[in-house]
Amino acid sequence: MQKKEHGFQRRAFYFTRSLIKMFATERVESLPKTIKQTGIKVAFIHNEKRIHTDMHTGAAQINRFMAQSLVVSGVQVRHFYPKHQLSDTPIHLRGIANILFFYSLLEHKNEVLKYDIIQGTTYTPLPFLVFNKPVVCHFGSTVYGYLKSVPSTKKLPQKERSVFSELTKLKIIPELDLKTFRPMEDIADIEIITATRANTCIATSIKVKEELEKMGVSDKKISVIHNAIEDYWFKPQRNIETQAPHLVFLGRLGNDVFTLKLKGFSHLVNFYRAFPEVSKTTICMTTNRKLKEWLKVSFPKHYMYVNLRKDLIPSALAPLFGSILFLSSRYEGFSLSLIEGMSQGLVPISFSVGVAPEIIQNGENGFIVSTEREAEERAKELLSDNEKRLSMANNAKKTAEKFRSENIAADLTLLYKRIKKEYREKNKTDNGR
Repeated sequence: MQKKEHGFQRRAFYFTRSLIKMFATERVESLPKTIKQTGIKVAFIHNEKRIHTDMHTGAAQINRFMAQSLVVSGVQVRHFYPKHQLSDTPIHLRGIANILFFYSLLEHKNEVLKYDIIQGTTYTPLPFLVFNKPVVCHFGSTVYGYLKSVPSTKKLPQKERSVFSELTKLKIIPELDLKTFRPMEDIADIEIITATRANTCIATSIKVKEELEKMGVSDKKISVIHNAIEDYWFKPQRNIETQAPHLVFLGRLGNDVFTLKLKGFSHLVNFYRAFPEVSKTTICMTTNRKLKEWLKVSFPKHYMYVNLRKDLIPSALAPLFGSILFLSSRYEGFSLSLIEGMSQGLVPISFSVGVAPEIIQNGENGFIVSTEREAEERAKELLSDNEKRLSMANNAKKTAEKFRSENIAADLTLLYKRIKKEYREKNKTDNGR
């Protein structure tokens, strides 16, 4: 009996160790046998988080999604992650520590350089700029944009300042402003160096393209390729009776005062408070426990989902067709939440951030606003006119169709083919001298 128990423990140990090894090594995205291969091989550079779930958000989410879409199109993709991180770094040096972290990828140099193209988010391909391989920097947003968009708390209107004062008094956030911006400023400087020296920069919106140009990146080096959303957003949901319109927030809220200001948290609070009689649904991501508890009880008729698995969100939104999606952010590079909400027939009211000004036509499929008061007026207009609201909901849904996965894969593949051709021709010219 004891022998059997030891045998079971040994098997459990080896099984666990195999799992750890599986998640600790890079892997090649296998190409389906039915797909015609393009002959293009791309090395994707990631950060240290190797989470293989539907909980991805931001860069991690779109990187994984891009890779999967490319594989379906016949592009071979391999993921590389840095391993060694500086620990116990003083807060004012964390930006530099994050950047140096990616130099640990040089232990994979020989493998990475076998690929036609090296691609990473913003500055992550930095160690490979010195080698004779095309480097692509994918900018879903820029730290330059963050820093330009978020004012100090004392510069906010009184109504917004009072929200952050309330959060501070309740110890939901420890301070009204970050004590140092040094880490972000360091990363912004390195983003400039990497972007200006890379072969190509992908901007996910015209806004990001303009930011890159202000950072000194040549217009000729920038390709605008919009993000896409997963195919499950477009699958028909089970038939559910549509509810009376809600005010809806969908997306990340953040945990600290800077991120909360970036995401326009005070805009959201004031917007909700302006409509005490209207139902509200918040589907958000945050790890700030005190913030979650405060949100749950702060508004009447409020329904809340926190850190909901992403592929379950369409079902949660299914009864809310024709509701109002409020995009409260001060800054977005693209805004996946905007497209995701529109795909479910939510009518967006958005500040002019990310891709919103490129796709929202006022009065047709949503509204672009510049103040909290204007947002409230547009919401009143929609709530008082069911026919217009439902017509705009259908138009919003049609707009979201442009952001299917096959579109991003096609755009990226065309870009890679051009880069590979230019690289080959340049090498021929250099060797012929």
